[in-house]
Amino acid sequence: MTLSEARQLALSLPEATEQPHHELSSFRVRGRIFATVARDQQHLHIFVDDLTREQAIELLPDVVEKLWWGEKVMGVRVALPKIDARTLKDLLHKAWQRKAPKSLLRDQVC
Repeated sequence: MTLSEARQLALSLPEATEQPHHELSSFRVRGRIFATVARDQQHLHIFVDDLTREQAIELLPDVVEKLWWGEKVMGVRVALPKIDARTLKDLLHKAWQRKAPKSLLRDQVC
């Protein structure tokens, strides 16, 4: 996956937007961040729940690692060149679901 392809997947989610986040980019749903682009632009930071994070790390240890935000684990850090589109879309969708308001979740089928 390239950053451009990852961007297309993130923005294909309902009401997803790309907005600046410090000097980088973030993907949001109604203003809430569900993923950010890493400084190297070869990784995506995806804010999934703990169970999803642990499953992804177990299944793809060479592709996915814990995302540390200071002293706290906040999701996964994904190596874009190593991940397939289906897995990336699934992780992005799960992160999107965590951040999307309930009213939007009721109205959407992804």
